[in-house]
Amino acid sequence: MAILIAPNLSPRFIQLLLSGLALAASIQVQAQTELSAEFSLGIEHDSNVAVEEVDTSSDQGDEGTVMSAEFELAHKFTDKTKASISYNYNQIAYDTFDDLSRTTHMLGANFSTAVGKVNTGVSYFYIGALLDGDDFLTYQRASPWVSGFVSKRWFLRGAYVYGDKEIARRPGRDAKNDSAEFDAYYFWQGLRRYFNLGYTYRSEDSKADRFDYDAHLFKLRFVQRFQLFSALSTFEIGARYEQRDYSSVTPSIGEERDDDKLRFKAELEIPLGEKLSWELYAGYNDYQSNLPSADYDQTVVGTKLVLAF
Repeated sequence: MAILIAPNLSPRFIQLLLSGLALAASIQVQAQTELSAEFSLGIEHDSNVAVEEVDTSSDQGDEGTVMSAEFELAHKFTDKTKASISYNYNQIAYDTFDDLSRTTHMLGANFSTAVGKVNTGVSYFYIGALLDGDDFLTYQRASPWVSGFVSKRWFLRGAYVYGDKEIARRPGRDAKNDSAEFDAYYFWQGLRRYFNLGYTYRSEDSKADRFDYDAHLFKLRFVQRFQLFSALSTFEIGARYEQRDYSSVTPSIGEERDDDKLRFKAELEIPLGEKLSWELYAGYNDYQSNLPSADYDQTVVGTKLVLAF
């Protein structure tokens, strides 16, 4: 006859063991994985088809078809710890300037956790852009960040960003950059009405010295959600200003280049059902530079249907 002898377990050990099992069970209950997707299709008019990354513009307008698809797989380990991976596909196919039609693929990953009232995490994005089906731009971006509410209405976010950029057949423009980003959100009426004020300092080091620059970027956004046709619609308007100071002489102009980039954009999203919405948008860019090819303005207007799951 076999005799089983139970170990002499103290009440404290049993309590800790039960607490650990309860915690493990709680984590299993809280953990969940969600898959979301979004698709859009629309048309766009561009008054001046341009490729900003290489300082070229056509000085002519064109219409194009815009389409996109986005997938995100998000996993919630606990109420405080989350991770996600995503893929975005975007395309604009111009009617006349088809050699400037652009396709962009973007892969992303994000991990975040909360420590008290502070959220912190790290994100990574890989972006590949093609012009007329040919390789054009590759960009990688890694960013640790921290955020949190400092009061009932104010939310702050800060981040460091490291970027690595390569442009096909333009090796002198290949560059690495470092940025410090700061965003402040003021929730005037919760998510129904809020402001976003941001500042970024960026330093870019290119293979060719004439493309090295330091930049200051400022942005201001206003978001308003309102009831329309018994559904909650969203209106957003924003402005961005960027000042670039190049550190070396640009040979074609015989002096250091100086750029000022001003962008305005407005968007309206109107739900047409539980999963379908209609978006209208308009933007105006005013790029001023002592380099003639980088001195131009541009107006973009478009509309699209968006299906989200």
